[in-house]
Amino acid sequence: MNIPPDKKIYFLSDFHLGAPDHESSLVREKKVVAFLDSIKHTAAEIFIVGDIFDFWYEYKKVVPKGYTRLLGKLAELTDSGIPVHVFVGNHDMWMRGYFEKELNIPVYHHPRVFEWNGKKFLIGHGDGLGPGDHGYKRLKKIFRNPVCQWAFGLLHPAWGIGLANYFSRKSRVKTGSADEHFLGEDKEWLIIYCKDELKKQHYDFFIFGHRHYPMDFKLPDNARYINLGDWIRNFSYASFDGRDVELLKWQ
Repeated sequence: MNIPPDKKIYFLSDFHLGAPDHESSLVREKKVVAFLDSIKHTAAEIFIVGDIFDFWYEYKKVVPKGYTRLLGKLAELTDSGIPVHVFVGNHDMWMRGYFEKELNIPVYHHPRVFEWNGKKFLIGHGDGLGPGDHGYKRLKKIFRNPVCQWAFGLLHPAWGIGLANYFSRKSRVKTGSADEHFLGEDKEWLIIYCKDELKKQHYDFFIFGHRHYPMDFKLPDNARYINLGDWIRNFSYASFDGRDVELLKWQ
């Protein structure tokens, strides 16, 4: 696919709507919606690369309360013909068809390859990739197991969502301020992952979220790793104009 000269592809991630409370989440949601509204005339496509919500589980007849402003804006964008793509993150991996049916948005559960204007992209949320973090990788297999998801669905939403929100808060307390600093090339596990992938085949750009630290890192063979940061502290995003990717912050 070639991008029209006056259009761009936009990438953003990690809104964590719902955290830490309704009031601050609502302020953040309104900022995300305002940003989406500001790019609708120049967007060829929009990619939201995981952790839209701090928790999301689609029961058979119930979806989590709230987020009507964002969901309405996404529906407006797709209804107007702008393709929107969503990747699940580690906080909202239990998406089961609602976005596809209600919003006409494809949802991806694993990293995917895309190509525009001869540039190859590998895009994903970024959780569970690279070396280490074996505890989370085991937990991720449990969370993505269909039987485990079915069993969780047997819980009443008041209990299930309450339990999930508790563990989500514990996760944030555990990570603390680790996302605020560059850990070094040999310790940034997504950089290590990108280098390993480049040994198998060439990519021009790796686009990930999850890390919450905006990063544009040069890799071997003129490749680059872009981490999108978040919309909690940084309000950062990336855009591709058909030639290059630019990492930006929205004011």
